[in-house]
Amino acid sequence: MKHDFCYISKRDPEVQKAYNNILIILKKVQVLLRKKFTFRFDVVGSYKRNMITHDQKSNVGFDFDFDIEINDERDEYTPKQIKNMLQCAIGTVCVKYGYDYPEGSTRVLTIKMKDTKKSRIIHSCDFAIVNNYIEDIGYEGQEYIHFDKKTGHYQWCEQPNGYYMLPEKIDWIKGQRLWTDMRNLYIDKKNKNDNPNLHSRSIFAITVNEICQKNRFSEDEY
Repeated sequence: MKHDFCYISKRDPEVQKAYNNILIILKKVQVLLRKKFTFRFDVVGSYKRNMITHDQKSNVGFDFDFDIEINDERDEYTPKQIKNMLQCAIGTVCVKYGYDYPEGSTRVLTIKMKDTKKSRIIHSCDFAIVNNYIEDIGYEGQEYIHFDKKTGHYQWCEQPNGYYMLPEKIDWIKGQRLWTDMRNLYIDKKNKNDNPNLHSRSIFAITVNEICQKNRFSEDEY
């Protein structure tokens, strides 16, 4: 195993302190940017499901995932401008709380709290910039700002098909009493993951889909 991940409760004092600090940071970022645009934010992923993990063997701590949704007409700014403004504003605030300046990747902005003396990451947080919408026929969709490393371009991209079935699949897994199997497989995948760009939310989605495929989940039921 490359790692030694295990679960840690969302009620753990260290987790709660970090979570509350991130909420404070995001609220201050809202104030900084309110003359340009406003946004809402929602915690998603492992914290929401009480499936937070931390690595006992390496320098990788626990992590959080947040969606940042622009409230105003997003066409006023390009995807690159939106991401750059958020990166700058988050960086301005988060460094005052001991975080590194946010790093950009293909899908998210990431801030890290580090223990420099021990050369380890205490915890980190990924921010995805999203746009939720409803089509005329009532279809609910979501786009996210994607950075293409090959071309250097930023653009709004539709979430993959697997994203939309995720809530139904999670309910189905729980109904089939496969939640423990899913949690065990998720930890196993995190421990074997050697791709630094494959974040927790993506590993979780891959795990859910694999459990469903192995146990004959049918999309026709939904």
